[in-house]
Amino acid sequence: MTPPVSHVLAIDQGTTSSRAIIFDAEMKPVATAQEEFPQHFPQSGWVEHAPTDLWDTTLRTCREAMRRAGLTADQIAAIGITNQRETVVVWDRQTGEPIYNAIVWQDRRTADTCRTLRDAGHEPMITERTGLLLDPYFSATKLKWILDHTDGARTKAQKGDLLCGTIDCFLIWKLTGGKVHATDATNAARTMLYDIRKGRWSQTICDLLDIPAAMLPQVRDCADDFGNTDPELLGGPIAIHGVAGDQQAATVGQACFEPGMMKSTYGTGCFALLNTGTTPVASQNRLLTTIAYQLNGTPTYALEGSIFVAGAVVQWLRDGLQIIGKAAETQELARAADPEQEVILVPAFVGLGAPYWNPDCRGAVFGLTRASGPAEMAKAALESVGLQTRDLLEAMAADWQSDDVTPTLRVDGGMVENDWAMQFLSDIIGAPVDRPVLHETTALGVAWLAGMHAGVYPDQAGFAAGWAQEKQFTPALDADLRAAKYARWQKAIAATLSL
Repeated sequence: MTPPVSHVLAIDQGTTSSRAIIFDAEMKPVATAQEEFPQHFPQSGWVEHAPTDLWDTTLRTCREAMRRAGLTADQIAAIGITNQRETVVVWDRQTGEPIYNAIVWQDRRTADTCRTLRDAGHEPMITERTGLLLDPYFSATKLKWILDHTDGARTKAQKGDLLCGTIDCFLIWKLTGGKVHATDATNAARTMLYDIRKGRWSQTICDLLDIPAAMLPQVRDCADDFGNTDPELLGGPIAIHGVAGDQQAATVGQACFEPGMMKSTYGTGCFALLNTGTTPVASQNRLLTTIAYQLNGTPTYALEGSIFVAGAVVQWLRDGLQIIGKAAETQELARAADPEQEVILVPAFVGLGAPYWNPDCRGAVFGLTRASGPAEMAKAALESVGLQTRDLLEAMAADWQSDDVTPTLRVDGGMVENDWAMQFLSDIIGAPVDRPVLHETTALGVAWLAGMHAGVYPDQAGFAAGWAQEKQFTPALDADLRAAKYARWQKAIAATLSL
């Protein structure tokens, strides 16, 4: 018998928009609301969000999704929160007011700080404890920057008057009316302050960056008790039972629960995760060692490769070059492109992520001719996503030398709706690509975490058994052509890094 309270509200607070999705007892979405918010670029390489925009759009979309579903608070079993990772906020403990804009994961302003720390020899210690590389991508140096550049912030922080956290943490604080200052292990693992092996904040790294540990939230499991919402916000209290950073939530949503299973999410960026089980694997190829999820106090680890620009390259075609009106147009343009032209686009708009980790290089285009036009640029843009993914998988294969690796990649995110891009992805990696029935598995993953903890959704095995494939793309490109195309890409990368 279906429990009387069986719906789950998933909050998906992303880089460009906030969404709320309500799932029913069968874990199917029944109502969605989404709202974009402004991006702020104070200087080249700087990216910020107004925390009030993140909160206001989250609250409005929750209310709208509930309205569309015809549900009241007492009919929702739990809330799950997934979020853009690494983006960090600092706020006043008493007033709840942020002291500075949220500094976004894409932001590169702390590149010099990271370089100084690297030159001083601190990277090996940081990597050993956190699994991360010393890069402005992560939260720690962003947090240090806010404390260093906001009047009175460091003094207030030392007195215990300031709190900080990733976006999940900020939303939990706001939703609970300031009663809960907590995050989950996956988000903590992305701050560059959390010891992923010992399961606690690293006092050594906090001291190195002069960050008072009292500012940091309590770290809990992905499926746990994160308090109840303030009754005035959503018409009644609702328990918050699930939290995971967006890429880890997608890993859960894709049911990648066995060592060797891989998923890749294509949103603004691209993030590939390979489940390595309960033992962290130290990368020798500049990948990240991270926490895939944590249940019942036990972390499951992953190797991760992060690409900063995936779907964002299509946004650039639309908003920057203005050669398309909407993302879907890239598919037909790519099909119409001249097959004799080999235009290569390296979309290093904010530097390159894994496995290169160069924050200073910028985008480049190679192979242009007088005949190159919108179709060739669209094709090169879509191909850049597949080629960058192959970079990640090559590095993963070198790090995870195991017969357990599944030779199939599960994909999700808005960009996977593009059949041409997914076929090219399969062609260039030389392996099947599985697209699930539900493309937006990030929200599903955190909904399952919350619903499972609330007792309305199945356990891990039951959830995995329900994963369903919508379409499989299989390689159709000749092996020699695949090798030649990837070799040209590697030359373009080398040239971009040398500029």
